[in-house]
Amino acid sequence: MNPIDVVEAKKRFGTFLAIDHVDLHVESGEVVGLLGANGAGKTTLIKMILGLLAPTTGTILLFGEPPGIEQRRRIGYVPQNLGLYTDLTVSENLAFRREVFAAGRHSGSTAADGLAADDRLVGDLPLGMQRRVAFTAALQHRPELLVLDEPTSGVSPLARSELWDLIRSEADRGVGVLVSTHYMDEAVQADRLLVMARGRVVGTGTVDTVIGDRHTLVVDADDWAVAFAVIDADGRRPLLAGRSIRVPVEPGVDAAAIKRLLAEARIHADVRSDRATLEETLVELSV
Repeated sequence: MNPIDVVEAKKRFGTFLAIDHVDLHVESGEVVGLLGANGAGKTTLIKMILGLLAPTTGTILLFGEPPGIEQRRRIGYVPQNLGLYTDLTVSENLAFRREVFAAGRHSGSTAADGLAADDRLVGDLPLGMQRRVAFTAALQHRPELLVLDEPTSGVSPLARSELWDLIRSEADRGVGVLVSTHYMDEAVQADRLLVMARGRVVGTGTVDTVIGDRHTLVVDADDWAVAFAVIDADGRRPLLAGRSIRVPVEPGVDAAAIKRLLAEARIHADVRSDRATLEETLVELSV
């Protein structure tokens, strides 16, 4: 049985439909990335999976059963706010979490050994260190499923890389992982993506599958700033990559059309086609 099975899940808050017919499956040893802009419904879906919110309709199963205490004991969870007590020390936070999960002193990862005697208050630690503590706390009872809600937000690229090494090592030992993120370089490390917008799934599969045959136009102009302003004023949703301008390919938008637009503004530019990036695809799917 899968660690997570979500079928046709919906969640209403009054008249607002926050989650709309979502299907999600996470297998053991698999890292599934939950991708979407703020307000897409990622955190609401995670809370439903954990049993913190009941679905309005649909089915949510953890290890083949509805979410309950026994199922949650098999999960390691790192929320956006990290779930740590800032007025307790590192060692006190870890000890408390071990008691909650009835975990033995050496039942978790070796990372806990290096923090178990740390008497610094969590509130005095930099964010990167707090996130390391949160990961360690979530892994102490050797969970079979990790649920991580934007676990690397606000930390340095090096710290993010180290935390992703930890995520991959857990998946390698057979742990299912569901991780939400808004970093594109992190999303590509997942085995599979689920892209959400407005509470619905708008894309799923590997990075290549999600991007599909989408293409973008790359514009290199002598005066890139003016060229960007002209394209933006025409409603083409350009993105800047260095000094190159990337323009999504839409009906009626091709290299010739962009060249004509810039020529009318007396801007010389080279325009070529390129495969869309994941970020550009996410922007298109979220519109």
